[in-house]
Amino acid sequence: MFSILIGLILLMVFAYLGWSIIWIAPIVAGVVALMSGMDLMDTYTDTYMSGFVNFAKQWFPIFLLGAVFGKLMEDTGAAKSVAYQITKMIGEKRAILGVLVASAVLTYGGVSLFVVVFAIYPIALALFRNADISRKLIAPTIVLGAFTFTMTAVPGTPQIQNLIPMKTFHTSPMAGSWMGVVSSLIMAVGGYLWLVGRQKKMAANGDTFKEISQGAGSNEEQQALPNWIVSLLPLLLVVVLLNGIKLDAIPSLLAGIVLILLMNVSRYKKFIPSINEGAKGSVMAIINTSAAVGFGAVVTSVPDFERITDLLLGISSNPLISESLIVQILAMITGSASGGMGIAMQALGDTYYQLSQSTGVSPEAFHRMASIASGASILPHNGALLTLLAVTNVTHKDCYKDVFIVGLVIPTIAVIAGIIMASIGLI
Repeated sequence: MFSILIGLILLMVFAYLGWSIIWIAPIVAGVVALMSGMDLMDTYTDTYMSGFVNFAKQWFPIFLLGAVFGKLMEDTGAAKSVAYQITKMIGEKRAILGVLVASAVLTYGGVSLFVVVFAIYPIALALFRNADISRKLIAPTIVLGAFTFTMTAVPGTPQIQNLIPMKTFHTSPMAGSWMGVVSSLIMAVGGYLWLVGRQKKMAANGDTFKEISQGAGSNEEQQALPNWIVSLLPLLLVVVLLNGIKLDAIPSLLAGIVLILLMNVSRYKKFIPSINEGAKGSVMAIINTSAAVGFGAVVTSVPDFERITDLLLGISSNPLISESLIVQILAMITGSASGGMGIAMQALGDTYYQLSQSTGVSPEAFHRMASIASGASILPHNGALLTLLAVTNVTHKDCYKDVFIVGLVIPTIAVIAGIIMASIGLI
């Protein structure tokens, strides 16, 4: 346990300092291996790389198509068009709510978190400027809208955190719908109230909007965007095919991509650069996540890890509690919701599926709790958070307190609520 703790601390510190997890993860995994008495080279070439490669092999198509879909939504202006219309309808005075809803709609429509960050930031900057709200709250607001309930809890979301448990528990994206709806409300409403309270407190202390050199989108840019209703169609198509027609994620995302191409056929010359950039982005995303999964694979192979899992498995007669704890802890360790859940499903997925058969607890409940718990894990070294801070030009010191509340504390409350609902049969 000491070696795992040291490894986690090192990973967090190096990530906080801005070092890439691609090369830090195997080094820190080596430290864990040495401290645990494991053979260094065998650990790297077999354990670490097996975890890395297996995750990439299984999930790269989803990462690839999701990134291409998101990039096309971004480059055609469709993502910004939808976001601008939502914020316009909500109003500039409720800037936090506008950014929250716009981020949530794009994420639920299948746009990747990283694309949402780039698409929403200039809109958020303009809204926060007009409402005189501190820029320090932009990152926590995007975290709440894109990194929490629409990523893990809203039934039917096409985000990978909702797709990974499907293969293990033989479920659909709509698994545990009531648990997902209630958990989503807890995260969305609770997080929004926290941010509004923080806005008022910061304004009272004179902490309002401070200009930076970067500007937001101009009115001309907004006017050049495509019709927002038409822009919604690819998002709706992906959601409907995935949940209504019940196609797999791959054909659903492919259909969304084809529809975007058909809707923008007059701009065909820009398709190849956009698809190329999306493909490049997917490679970095899958490598970052796989590197984290490789580190987690080493952690799970530490001789004492089985004792830790046995302890967690026996922590309660309710297996949903141990599943949620294990997924949440591994997601924290790796700095990746999908990475942590991927490790948990690889190591213990079959165990929990068998428990669902023997205990009478629905596989849908296991699916939804794994998904929600994976998102309740945003520590300072979280990869998506590091990207968000870089884009929004703020530091951990500026905003991590609020990120911690809306991205970890409140989602953990949602995890507890989900377990209680499953316990009384409200799934």
